[in-house]
This record gives sequence, C-alpha cells and structure tokens, in this order.
Amino acid sequence: MKKISLIQPRTGAIIPFVFLLLLTVLNACKKEETESSVSYIRVVNTAPTLATYYPFLNSAALTTAALPYAGSTAFGPVSAGVSNLKFTTENNAASLLTKSFSLNVSTYNSFYLINKPDQLDGLMLNDDLSLPAADKAYIRYINLAPDAPALDLIKTGETAVLVANKAYKTASGFIAVAPGTYTFEAKETLSGSIKASSASAMLIAGYHYDIICGGLINPANDIERPINLFVLTIK
Repeated sequence: MKKISLIQPRTGAIIPFVFLLLLTVLNACKKEETESSVSYIRVVNTAPTLATYYPFLNSAALTTAALPYAGSTAFGPVSAGVSNLKFTTENNAASLLTKSFSLNVSTYNSFYLINKPDQLDGLMLNDDLSLPAADKAYIRYINLAPDAPALDLIKTGETAVLVANKAYKTASGFIAVAPGTYTFEAKETLSGSIKASSASAMLIAGYHYDIICGGLINPANDIERPINLFVLTIK
C-alpha cells in the first residue's frame, strides 16, 4: 500500500509572509488615518499694492518666490485643526501679519491676503469644488476692494446680474456658467456705474474660478493699485 505523505509547511517560510501581511495592513490603516485628518489650503495675494509677500504655513515656506498681486499658491495639505499663516517680505523675517485659523477635515480652503500694507488682514473661504454639472464652469465673485461700495458682477455687454450686492470682504457661492470666453465687469449696486472690467478669460468646463474685484477706487500713491477685476483659476 502506497503511503501518502503530507507536506508540512516550513515555519520559516510562514513568518516572512505573516510579517509582510501585517505590515501591509498597518500601512493601509496609517494611510487611512492620515488622509482622514488632512485639509487643503491655498493662499492668494490681493493686497492692493505693488509689494510682494512670502507666505508661511506653520513656519514652513509655501513658495520659493514672493507672491505678487493676484498671485496664488496651489492647494497644499495641512493637518486639520488649528494652524497659522504668516506673511513676510523679502530679506525680512519679521511677521507683517500672522493669522490663526481652524480647518475641518477633508475640506478645501482659500486664504486671501487683503487690505493696505499698514492694515493687512485675511479672509478665509471654504471651497465647494463639487461639480453638479460636468459640462459647466463654476465662478465665485469676491469683493476685496477696501474702499469700494457694494458691487454687482455682470458679463460685458449684458444687463443681467450674475451676482448682486457684494460688499467688501464678501463672496458669492459658486454659480454655473456655460464654458466659453468672457469679460466681466464690476458694477456699483446703487448707481449702476462700472467700476472695473476684467481681461478676456476662457472658462473651461469642469473648472472653478474666482472673479475678484481688488485694488482701490482712490489709491493714495503710485504704490497702491487702482481698482481692478481679474479671473483666477482655483487649483
């Protein structure tokens, strides 16, 4: 009668496999824990001046070069909870503005540096980057002109108001528009006079954009920027 021999696995072969399996599970858990505690932030310079600024997030530089007016960083990760942003000038580590804030988990956020150099401040907005319709572009209008009255947003050549009555430091939600090339105008809500016009901008389906009215209606000198309107891709 032929004997059947059962091959016993070697203990030494099992141990590396088990160790590798445990390591994989632990790494997956760590990745899930890390991703669940992260938020994202971008920084935009809208201070109405020719000056440029270096942004630091929790003491870490966000850029290798100073942000000019209308300049923006890309979204970067930051631990959810309390953080701080500091702004300095070139060759001077002294803080011109330091702002603390708290971010919720898994959110996208934009911080806007605003106001004159001797009155620097910040505005934080939460970014809803959802796409209810993938064939549309999405725009958000923000009035960041310190001495401007409430302003409406319209497309050049049209009378219909896209966004109405936005005072300084206020923003609309995102609204859907058909993709295409546009120019926009900031119109004073009460008088209807046009205060600023944007350059021509191509809006692409599936993208989000800020349309920002910045600068000053009454600049005091050549260093301060006159009122203007610009379109900025959010990314």
